[in-house]
Amino acid sequence: MNAMTSARANIADILCIGAQRAMTSWLHLALSAHPRLWAFPDFNPVTSTSKEAHYWDWNRHRGARWYRVLMTPLDDPSLMSMDFTPEYAFLGDEQISECKALNPGARVIYIVRDPLARSVSALRMHAMWESDNAAPEALTIGLDEMFFTLMQRAQTFEHADYVENHKRWAQHYPDMLVLDYETLRADPLAGAQRVLAWLGLPCEDMPQAARAESEARARRVVWQTPRYPLTQEALHFLHGALWRERLAAEDHFGLRFGEWQETIEQATDRQGESK
Repeated sequence: MNAMTSARANIADILCIGAQRAMTSWLHLALSAHPRLWAFPDFNPVTSTSKEAHYWDWNRHRGARWYRVLMTPLDDPSLMSMDFTPEYAFLGDEQISECKALNPGARVIYIVRDPLARSVSALRMHAMWESDNAAPEALTIGLDEMFFTLMQRAQTFEHADYVENHKRWAQHYPDMLVLDYETLRADPLAGAQRVLAWLGLPCEDMPQAARAESEARARRVVWQTPRYPLTQEALHFLHGALWRERLAAEDHFGLRFGEWQETIEQATDRQGESK
């Protein structure tokens, strides 16, 4: 570890702690176009592509020195490095304290999404992995043993616990930025520009080519899971299991989620067409 590496104030300058399936990959792609921001090399499966370092859940045993080397920009250590790992959202207070010690001046971003819609998207993602990317017409997610296995693997309730996750992190990073998925989805370019401004990197100061690339990326859909249908029983189970989390998040953040209604309507429409 050279002097330039050890001199960095933060190991990671920007932390995005989720939520999973809430446009974190999109935001990482859009921000990566900025010449002052840096994404670490892809060391999959040690990391998850160049986006998720997974230090506190997968790689803590490797030590802080490993994390520092991973996150230090290769050619210019003064660049701001990014670690977008959604599972960080439900770290405990001791781990967040350690994160604060390693990243005292980090900027922390939390994207929240309607718990039902987010959960459906996550279950589809895990079903895709389990079924080797089966075609949408070949798989229906029903209320069976596999459904509960998918819920466990997707950490459904941990990701949906926005309020408690935010409270723990805000104790250490009180100026963290909370974004609403539905607002980002409605105007992704404005959302990306807002984040850059909050980071002290307004688009107006970017070189023209980098700004054009950033705007092009902001308009891009990064990746979508197959739209596997859910049975009404499975969907209504999730709706009932997560409605308290939705109401608590709406009250805590001053938001109104509407995507849960869209999710139920779309599922109902697909089931009607298949009859």
